[in-house]
Amino acid sequence: MLRVGFAGTPAFAATALAAILDAGYPVSLVLTQPDRPQGRGLRVAPPPVKALAEARGLAVLQPATLKSDEARAPVTRTALDVLVVAAYGLILPPAILSWPRYGCLNIHASVLPRWRGAAPIQRALLAGDRETGITVMQMDADLDTGAVIDVVRVAILPRDTSGTLQSRLADVGGKAIVATLARLAREGRLPATPQPAAGNTYAPKVGRNEAAIAWTLSANEIDRQIRAFDPAPGAFTALDGEFVKLWSAEPVAAPEESAAPGTVLGTDSAAIVVACGTGALRILELQPAGGKRLPAAAYAAGRRLLAGRRFATPASDRS
Repeated sequence: MLRVGFAGTPAFAATALAAILDAGYPVSLVLTQPDRPQGRGLRVAPPPVKALAEARGLAVLQPATLKSDEARAPVTRTALDVLVVAAYGLILPPAILSWPRYGCLNIHASVLPRWRGAAPIQRALLAGDRETGITVMQMDADLDTGAVIDVVRVAILPRDTSGTLQSRLADVGGKAIVATLARLAREGRLPATPQPAAGNTYAPKVGRNEAAIAWTLSANEIDRQIRAFDPAPGAFTALDGEFVKLWSAEPVAAPEESAAPGTVLGTDSAAIVVACGTGALRILELQPAGGKRLPAAAYAAGRRLLAGRRFATPASDRS
């Protein structure tokens, strides 16, 4: 039986770890990032991978870095055939990459070389991609440049959010890595194909200020922004100085009469219609600062929101 280790941190990674365990592979070591403050109360909580690993009785290490020999020593004393990595969040130095017998296998949430980096799901949605997927690759010293072992393509649905797309990709990634481990156990090798030189794009980590809505953009672009940043950090705007997060909306054609971007064109029983640089946006659900998510009609009624009022692009992120 393969001696498997696992390195990952968020829920996406926990899904892969659960799939490996459920397939019967013993995991002798789990690496995850240190516990950190989370949520509005900033209570220190374990990452999802740690919570799952401890529930399954697995050994867990949480090094803050792997750069030094001292930091790596407690990790590498465990002999491994393969280390599976999924959204771990720490750079693996050459000493870690060469530690397991068959090296390190990464589960990446895109069809490489498109969207190398930390936020492939959000970047695919922002770009309006119609397809993404899971790539299982042999890790090397550079960022998501390793040779490809397996690719599973996944369609991006018209109303996907980062949350819904991540959930589907996590399930696909779990199945893909189990199939890869089965092949490695059966054949003792994993043929891999170098990534093509053309078509690579970078998916940098999302900054909160990227979620500030610029109403001069088209309704389609703002719709993608709202879906890309759901559930985190949440796309936001401002009305009369109050920060408001938008959680659900849909692009529509704008009326013939022109209005400045951000202007409320009207309300109905389900939505607030707002002018954009091109087209208009029907806002269906939103959340005032410090409040709960509300149907748009309830928000509009509570604030007596009439046509002519204007949402603004926040100057800074204080939401």
